[in-house]
Amino acid sequence: MTHIKIKAPLAIGFFIFTLAGCGGGGSNTPTQPRQPTPPVASGPTWQPGVYEPSANFAARCASVRTGNDPISGLPYPDVAGSALTEKLWLRSWTDETYLWFDEVPDNNPANFTVAAYFDQLKTDARTASGKLKDNFHFSEPTDEYNERTQVGTSSEYGIKWEFVSLRAPRELIVRYTEPDSPAAAAQISRGASLKRINNIDFVNTENDNEIDTINAALFPSDPGASYTFEFEDLNGELFSVDLTSANIELSPVQNVSILSTNVGRVGYMQFNTFITPAQGDLIDAFQRFVDENVSELVIDLRYNGGGSLALSSQIAYMVAGPNQTNNSDFERILYNSKRSAPDPIPFYDREIDYVNGFFTDNTLPSPALTRVFVLSSDNTCSASESLINGLRGIDVEVILIGDTTCGKPFGFFPEDNCGTTYFTIQLQGVNEKGFGDYADGFSPVASPVFDDEVRGCSVADDFTQALGSPDEAMLGAALYFAENGTCPEGLASPQSDIDSLQQGTGPAIAAPNRFIESIVNDDRTIIKKRAN
Repeated sequence: MTHIKIKAPLAIGFFIFTLAGCGGGGSNTPTQPRQPTPPVASGPTWQPGVYEPSANFAARCASVRTGNDPISGLPYPDVAGSALTEKLWLRSWTDETYLWFDEVPDNNPANFTVAAYFDQLKTDARTASGKLKDNFHFSEPTDEYNERTQVGTSSEYGIKWEFVSLRAPRELIVRYTEPDSPAAAAQISRGASLKRINNIDFVNTENDNEIDTINAALFPSDPGASYTFEFEDLNGELFSVDLTSANIELSPVQNVSILSTNVGRVGYMQFNTFITPAQGDLIDAFQRFVDENVSELVIDLRYNGGGSLALSSQIAYMVAGPNQTNNSDFERILYNSKRSAPDPIPFYDREIDYVNGFFTDNTLPSPALTRVFVLSSDNTCSASESLINGLRGIDVEVILIGDTTCGKPFGFFPEDNCGTTYFTIQLQGVNEKGFGDYADGFSPVASPVFDDEVRGCSVADDFTQALGSPDEAMLGAALYFAENGTCPEGLASPQSDIDSLQQGTGPAIAAPNRFIESIVNDDRTIIKKRAN
């Protein structure tokens, strides 16, 4: 998040490092372990209330990785350690960096596995609405994290699911499919409902072995997993397809279009995740909006869990243009009391070479709009919310169409240790006006009263229409609002995933944690200046 000037006699260049936070997207560099220090002769111990520096325990692993990291090419720094040294690193790292470090219990690590110990290193406090203050505490294997965020691929079928009910009677609906994926080739359409897998009754089975098969089929860890899926389409017709998982190249920018309306030309863009490989397609989309003289813009973020904050800043600039963003901060960062906050994040106005970590000389295109429509759901999270908040901080009007966003004004530095990348809340972002208190999400309302309320319309997700179609309920409501200044009548109230996932009884399929699914790619990319 830092944008630091360094005095130098020569030209000034730029480099990038990453945080993860108010943003699901991708970093430009893989997570790297901290360099370890030699173990002390007496061995580590847990002393309540006494915290050694985390560097004393970094990369001292119960299971040592050997060779080089396939993404960075650098040797793994692991040295022989133990489960205790891994837990003591987590404990000290949390005490040093966690935003609410003084709310974390100091439990004896001997009573937990490494994973279970990390799980409880967080606050249990709740927001005003009763939601847990920290819903974003998780970890994942470093190789999987790096593959997704650095390479931009994921082992799957290319189906993005709506998890309606995880317990019998279960319901999974197709949100959309990735282009050039096995699911797209099988012509699986939005709104299709899953009924059977390998002839197992997905909806009703409570057999543990069958549920294991269902989970293995839905969430393949490697390419080459083949299963038969039976769906029911929107006409009530059943159809079966054989799907084999593959390494899917994600397409964050989809369905870019220009719609002719009574108020002029309206641009539309579905944007699914803030991973940095999306930059080129985003620039192309905004150049098209400029070339075709759009007077209104709809950005569909209903499934966007966040990602690179630098990319979010770039999009905000492309919406607003130079005059509205001049000398303003996109986001300011607040740390815990043990750390000094970095410099604010500006509105980045140029294309970034995310591979090599430099700004280019290419100025970003912008239609310079004073208003933007954002389609939202409770899966709209982190960098998506930072985009909303950052634009509101410079008085660009945001009209919110859909459901209340997930509520993540927080961020983290993804940190590898011993082959696991950990995500723990380490910062809060606020906009140019100093606002960042939207832990319960941004809510669309007709007449906003509170700062976390945004003018707009509450609209349920419409699975009967294709994304980008003017007949789809959210986009249709945005177009109606653009023409009439009000919400259409008779809108269905949305139901958040967090409510609907509690339906049903019996064993549940092991779907990813709702928030983890949204923000597992959640990285803040920061530009810093350096001397060439």
